[in-house]
Amino acid sequence: MSFLILALIGLAVGVTTVLFGFGGGFVTVPVITIADLALGDDAVRVATATSALVMLVNAVVPTVSTRREVLSRLSGRWALFALLAAGGAVGAGVARVAPDAIIRWGFVVYIGATIVDLVVRPGFLRPAPATAPATTTVVAGTGPATTATTTVVASTGPAAAGLPTWLGLPIGSVAAFLGVGGSVMTVPLMRRAGSPMPIATSLANPLTLAIVAPALAVSLLLRGAVPPTPGLVGSVDVLAAVALLLGSIPVVVLLRRRPPRIPDGVHAWSYVALLAAAGITVAAAG
Repeated sequence: MSFLILALIGLAVGVTTVLFGFGGGFVTVPVITIADLALGDDAVRVATATSALVMLVNAVVPTVSTRREVLSRLSGRWALFALLAAGGAVGAGVARVAPDAIIRWGFVVYIGATIVDLVVRPGFLRPAPATAPATTTVVAGTGPATTATTTVVASTGPAAAGLPTWLGLPIGSVAAFLGVGGSVMTVPLMRRAGSPMPIATSLANPLTLAIVAPALAVSLLLRGAVPPTPGLVGSVDVLAAVALLLGSIPVVVLLRRRPPRIPDGVHAWSYVALLAAAGITVAAAG
C-alpha cells in the first residue's frame, strides 16, 4: 500500500479520533494489517504496535483542546491512570511474542462480543432503566413544630461511576494487546454511567494516552517475534505511521475547532458500525 494511499486513509483515522475517541486504533490495525501482508503472520503484530504510535500522536491534540470542565471528570484518578499505563506495558509486551492467530482472532472476537453487548444491553444505544440516586436526609430543628428537612443527593459522577479504578489494569492490557487503545471499553462504560457520546469520546483520549505511551515504548524497544525488517523500528512500521499521521492530524485539528453536531443516537450507532467494519476487515485479512 503506497504512502499516498495511507495518507488519504489517515483522514478517516482523524475522524474516528475526534468523533469516537479511538485515536485511530480501529482504523490503523486493519489498514496496517493489509499494508504489511508481505510480513505474513507478523503483519497483525506490527499493526498493533504501529497503532500505538498513531494513537499516541492523535490522542494528544484532542486531549489538549478538550475543555477543562470536561477533563475535570477525571481529576484525582491517578490510580486509574497508573493501572492503565501498567496494563498498556504488559499487553504490548505479551503481544510481541504471542502467536499471530491469537492477536488477530482475539481482535475479531472481542469486537464481535462488544457489538453484541452494546446492542443487547441497555445504556449505550438506548437508555438504561432509571434508578433512584442514593439520598441522605438531614433533619434540623429544636422542636416538633420547627423541624426542617434537607435531602442531600450523593453522586460520584459519570466518570467515577463508569470507570472503577481496578479496571485500569485489564483495560490497559487488553487494549494494548489488541492495539485498540482502550476506548472500546471506556466509552461504553462512561456512556452507561450517564455521559453523552461527546463527553465519553472526549474523555477516551486522555485515557488512551495513558495506555499507548508505555505500549509504544515497549513496541519500539522490543521486536519480539518480528524478524529484522527494513522500515521497522522494534515492531513499529514507522513509515506507515507517518503517512497515516500526515492525513489525520489536520483533520483532528479542524474537527476540534469546529466539531460537527451529530444527534446522540446517530453518534452511538455510528460507533457500533465502525466497530463492525474494523472486525470484518481484520477477519478478511486473515
